[in-house]
Amino acid sequence: MVEGSYRPNFKIEEVRCLAVAIILREKVVARGIELDQSNLLVEAEPIVTAVVDEVDNNEVVVDNEWKRSEKHKIRIEEEPLWTMYCNRKKNGYGMGREATKEDLYVMELLNAVSMGIDVLLLRSEVEKGGGGGEGRELAYVQSPFNHEVGNERQQDRERNLFKCGLSSESTMFTRGVKEMAKISMLLVGIWLLGGWTGLLDAEYMKYRDPKESVDSRVEDLVSRMTLEEKIGQMLQIERKYASADLVKKYFIGSVMSEGGSIPAPQASAETWINMVNEFQKGALSTRLGIPMFYGIDAVHGHNSVYKATIFPHNIGLGATRDPELVKRIGAATALEVRATGIQYAYAPCIAVCRDPRWGRCYESYSEDPKLVQVMTEIIPGLQGDIPGNLPKGVPFIIGKEKVLACAKHYVGDGGTINGIDENNTVIDRDELMKIHMPAYFNSISKGVATIMVSYSSWNGVKMHANHELITGFLKNTLHFKGFVISDFEGIDRITSPPHSNFTYSVEAGVSAGIDMFMNPKLYIEFINDLTMLVKNKHIPMSRIDDAVRRILWVKFMMGIFENPFADYSLAKYLGIQEHRNLAREAVRKSIVLLKNGESADKPLLPLPKKVPKILVAGSHADNLGYQCGGWTIEWQGVSGNNLLKGTTILNAVKNTVDPETKVVYKKNPDAEFVKSNGFSYAIVVVGEHPYAEMHGDNMNLTIPDFGPETITNVCGAIKCVVIIISGRPLVIEPYVGIIDALVAGWLPGSEGQGVADVLYGDYGFTGKLPRTWFKSVDQLPMNVGDPHYDPLFPFGFGLSTQPTNGFYSA
Repeated sequence: MVEGSYRPNFKIEEVRCLAVAIILREKVVARGIELDQSNLLVEAEPIVTAVVDEVDNNEVVVDNEWKRSEKHKIRIEEEPLWTMYCNRKKNGYGMGREATKEDLYVMELLNAVSMGIDVLLLRSEVEKGGGGGEGRELAYVQSPFNHEVGNERQQDRERNLFKCGLSSESTMFTRGVKEMAKISMLLVGIWLLGGWTGLLDAEYMKYRDPKESVDSRVEDLVSRMTLEEKIGQMLQIERKYASADLVKKYFIGSVMSEGGSIPAPQASAETWINMVNEFQKGALSTRLGIPMFYGIDAVHGHNSVYKATIFPHNIGLGATRDPELVKRIGAATALEVRATGIQYAYAPCIAVCRDPRWGRCYESYSEDPKLVQVMTEIIPGLQGDIPGNLPKGVPFIIGKEKVLACAKHYVGDGGTINGIDENNTVIDRDELMKIHMPAYFNSISKGVATIMVSYSSWNGVKMHANHELITGFLKNTLHFKGFVISDFEGIDRITSPPHSNFTYSVEAGVSAGIDMFMNPKLYIEFINDLTMLVKNKHIPMSRIDDAVRRILWVKFMMGIFENPFADYSLAKYLGIQEHRNLAREAVRKSIVLLKNGESADKPLLPLPKKVPKILVAGSHADNLGYQCGGWTIEWQGVSGNNLLKGTTILNAVKNTVDPETKVVYKKNPDAEFVKSNGFSYAIVVVGEHPYAEMHGDNMNLTIPDFGPETITNVCGAIKCVVIIISGRPLVIEPYVGIIDALVAGWLPGSEGQGVADVLYGDYGFTGKLPRTWFKSVDQLPMNVGDPHYDPLFPFGFGLSTQPTNGFYSA
């Protein structure tokens, strides 16, 4: 019914109370604690002859008389584990969460289908309290029923029913319902009238019991699922094509955002949470109530979200050679992702980029597989530290502040011919195992929950169809127990042109061992094709069950059955200063000093803070979008400062120099302007425009726009330091001779103050090249250890400076 269409009639001579599951559909403030879209569990003893009067429309006033007896007070279960009992036997199921101040954790007490009783949904506005104090005040509703006098069987049912309760190790009592509490009601079901048999005879649902082992819960749930429900779990669809009703109708296992897909421009954390929770409601309203999780590319911080902290891209983190730092970045990223209600991050990329012409090279930590292995320490940052007794290959995630991680892209994506994205990696098995596979060994040993398959091919076989490497090696040899997910429309690209034979692609992908399919909009076609393939025995049910078991195992492990909804109290952690300070630390540790003055005896850096006038020039000096690179707000990144919160390098310089030092900014000054203005020195910031994936494939690797002209005009006239903002080494050799100091800044992210920290000596330069800096593209591919190795700056190179520990001037 629609709100307002129901006039409750509780004027019945005998009224008794059942344990009631109340679902709050709107934000409620109870004793100063904000709740949203949460289930509240209320248990009350039977009450006889309580007075309930109807007020106008939907307003109901419950007389306070019922509170006179202590046993009638409302009780809230807050222990993490609950079990429902009736006549000393388990009936139904319980859901629990760890209790916190900010959130009431909940239990779904009665399921209308399995328990034989409908649930009353309330829209409630509880009086605002002052916060604190013992207990929490809740809306309370009574459940009337007709008592059949003289019916022995009916009386037995009643006696049994009112013995039902909730067993928990500890409980807490609230102050009770506020006197004359007003409840605005929306009735969507009819309360039980003689239908108690369903409650008394309800089947114990093992998968709902958090006391059971994960394996037991998985097996119990899989045994209950239809083929349609199983296939739904194997799908991840894009938010633009999803809705709560659609998630419910097709039993969708996961929803996601592709690059730049957001619920609203400059959406707040709360807006993201509302969206995710809405999809979750659809998932929980299905027959079995299997929760969904939401996925997003969080590859250098929560990079799609307005006001999030943007960390340096992986190439810069590789230059830090600091796995402990990367772990802290993983933890901060996880917290900001959870701040928006999202539970799954498509990170880290553990590709070993062997050719900088590849448009995803900045997503790789290094050309060196050993360095990439070390940087898998980001995984326990994202998911939590793995217990020592966990069997090999078992995924692990713990806590509401952690997310599922995703090691990608399996395997060999960084070794394609000429660095062309999604191309063919042509190497023998030994080279594949030696270069591209080692980081997966580390990721699995650290409990990574998911692994994403690469668009690329290995020796002509598309990875999305490679049974040998996905099932044979990853699952059977490495004993990976998490789930394997496709890339975005990955199975479409098994054929050329993409999607030209989708039925074949579905069969090839499922048979290869992919468990979840990122199929953003053509999910119905996927469902129909896979259903047909299973029914016609082209794909065995055992393969479907394997996929679903893996997905459910991860869902049970991460606690999403007990805690399906997002926690609004985490929204405050999006873009917090602590994370920005961490990003600033990462920036200063990632920057690599390639040249510093004419000789070691005559360095230019650190720069003096107190001089009459300095010049800052270049297209990238005052552009946060350029500073952050691709996969920032949009898939291909953005330009300018309006869509990001952070500090540009220009503003960082202004923040750092002496107040009496005049800072002049000109994007591309001519030589005469530079010569005639009496600048003490210049800082030139140039580099690449943002790009992602195949749009970044580049066979020339030259500095774009007027970057070379700016370098020539400025550095040919006065002393200068040039900072290259790029996702890879670029052609710089022609200009090195006129440059006094040269810095590889990579893609530092939102905290440009970290650049000024090292330029001006507050901290020393410590970064080392994570990849070889070539002289010309004709040398490519060229990696450390190659016979033709003749770099401009070798792998691991980086000059050091000491912090000045204070103010100094020229």
